[in-house]
Amino acid sequence: MSEEKGASATAEVKIVFTPSGRQGQVAKGTNLLQAARQLGVDIDSVCGGRAMCGRCQIDVGEGQFAKHGLISSSASLSEPSASEARYAEKRSLPDGRRLACQCKIEADLVVDVPATSQVHNQLVRKAADNRVIALNPPVRLCFIDVREPDMHEPSGDLRRVIEALQNQWPDRVSGEVSCGVHVLRALQQCLRKGKWQVTVALRGGNQIIAIWPGLKTQILGAAIDIGSTTISAQLCDMNTGDVLAATGIMNPQIRFGEDLMSRVSYGLMNEGGADEMTKAVREGLQQLIKGGAEQAGMTPEDVLEIVLVGNPVMHHLVLGIDPIELGGAPFALTVDTAVEMRASELGLNLHPGSMVYVLPCIAGHVGADAAGVVLAEAPQTRDDISLLIDVGTNAEIVLGNKERLLAASSPTGPAFEGAQISAGQRAAPGAIERLRIDPETLEPRYSVIGSDIWSDEAGFDEAVVNTGITGICGSGIIEALGEMYLSGIITAEGVIDGSLASRTDRIKEDGRTFKYQITDTVSILQNDVRAIQLAKAALHAGFRLLMDKMALERVDRVILAGAFGSYIDPKYAMVLGMVPDCPLDKVIAAGNSAGAGARMALLNIDQRQTIEATVRQIEKIETAVEADFQNHFVRAMAFPHKTDPYPCLSAAVMLPPRDLSDNVASDDNPGRRRGGRRRG
Repeated sequence: MSEEKGASATAEVKIVFTPSGRQGQVAKGTNLLQAARQLGVDIDSVCGGRAMCGRCQIDVGEGQFAKHGLISSSASLSEPSASEARYAEKRSLPDGRRLACQCKIEADLVVDVPATSQVHNQLVRKAADNRVIALNPPVRLCFIDVREPDMHEPSGDLRRVIEALQNQWPDRVSGEVSCGVHVLRALQQCLRKGKWQVTVALRGGNQIIAIWPGLKTQILGAAIDIGSTTISAQLCDMNTGDVLAATGIMNPQIRFGEDLMSRVSYGLMNEGGADEMTKAVREGLQQLIKGGAEQAGMTPEDVLEIVLVGNPVMHHLVLGIDPIELGGAPFALTVDTAVEMRASELGLNLHPGSMVYVLPCIAGHVGADAAGVVLAEAPQTRDDISLLIDVGTNAEIVLGNKERLLAASSPTGPAFEGAQISAGQRAAPGAIERLRIDPETLEPRYSVIGSDIWSDEAGFDEAVVNTGITGICGSGIIEALGEMYLSGIITAEGVIDGSLASRTDRIKEDGRTFKYQITDTVSILQNDVRAIQLAKAALHAGFRLLMDKMALERVDRVILAGAFGSYIDPKYAMVLGMVPDCPLDKVIAAGNSAGAGARMALLNIDQRQTIEATVRQIEKIETAVEADFQNHFVRAMAFPHKTDPYPCLSAAVMLPPRDLSDNVASDDNPGRRRGGRRRG
């Protein structure tokens, strides 16, 4: 009996934290806040675990998580303590929320740490750019004087409102004007409160979607990019086009899986899972719009028009469509045209007349976000060849010009965003984002998010005293590997050269391989190099396939889109082979182009027609069924590439010597013929 008790006392359970991805085994009965600290998860707490501050709130993952090999539920935690119950009664807790300081872990568990409970809150870097957009908004404000009712000429209030619109705003009215019942319910009160002067919101020239007494001068529109990791919104003045607020949050779906296929699998393996994810993303949209409206000094009811973009899985989930068909060939979309609906149909609590427009998807793995990038960068209007790359957990790629456009996606995984990296993290204060290595001493110097001071400059320690150095984010990983290759620490094949340990104590043994130590807590391991190699090889193989389809040897310009693409140094992206060879000044970090495209569609209704027509002309290439994908993938594992000499890069950067002896045209070496930009 005593032996059984001893075994029980030492039983361990598995715990996984999202969005950090940190996981480990802890003793059954361990306090959840203590377990988080043991595993290096930054759950906030001010009251010292007394259930007073409420800063350590967490959500419990429900269901089967095949990726982690466990089943998680609220029963995996102890019942709420008396202190937790008192806090919930006095301060309230959202449904399903628990205080980590009051929970004991009883079984395997997945825990999501909301941004509000994180010590290092996510720094969402999807901001509006300074792109100039010609205004032709779908919704216009029209201030009108309405005839008062007359017993000798009986006519309804609505008839006289429409008459006033037609007479006083003839340039804005087109066709027969109508309205919804929500306008009819407010109509008489508004007219009399405004003393027969009202402002109406006219959509599309013929639909009254809102009415206010007196003069109203400002309404809002929201352009929203629903990314798998982050959701960003730009709230605009629909009259002027000015961006009044740019906000972002972590996608709350991340607790169901870091990558898209994990979320598709969650919906497949858990009854009602897709509905859960739909609810989560819609709640995130409501939170984002509310915060943006408050930032603009207005309310969510002032938001009358919303434009959404997102990858196909996000697109389907926000619309309440189960994305299960996107999880396997032939990757069929439910709808590949634009979608328009009332915001209330998405469960958004805004003005009852608010409308939502969703850009069309291009293909099963190339979504409305890629359509937004195409709209913003307009390769279909240019003579030169553009390569658009939206780097994320699934890279979306568009290649071509006004003659022909091709699109594909590549399964790059989350490594570029810091996941699957030993010290990796998303972009947040304290994360290393820039790094240089002295080629002689092999000593690193770096900068972290939240400080402009480099590590070898005076004042660095003071500058990071509040955040510390918490890890390394995507742009930092790219630069670290680029510098390690240029300085000879890693070979072209991606192997950390242990023989250099005699030159520096930065290179240390790590089991049967070696690692490069940047700080006491941040190192680049051999497995980290492999993770980036696999991701960049998939990306390279994807755009190389498109180049083959168009018989191209070179492209004229490369556009790196997305939040991550905005912070990649083009030189290091090319050194690693994440982009094809071309002049470095032609590799452009365009920022959140998907969000810019959404804003264009928000503020100019003609742009909606443009992208709908353009998307129908794009040819879709499915990398999963292309025989040459694997050949390209294998060659792209090397830095920057096994057989491509990268002449433009070589002219700008001193690359280590490489063996390119097999760089000849052959059946088993497709696409490597030398010559001009076009082949054929």
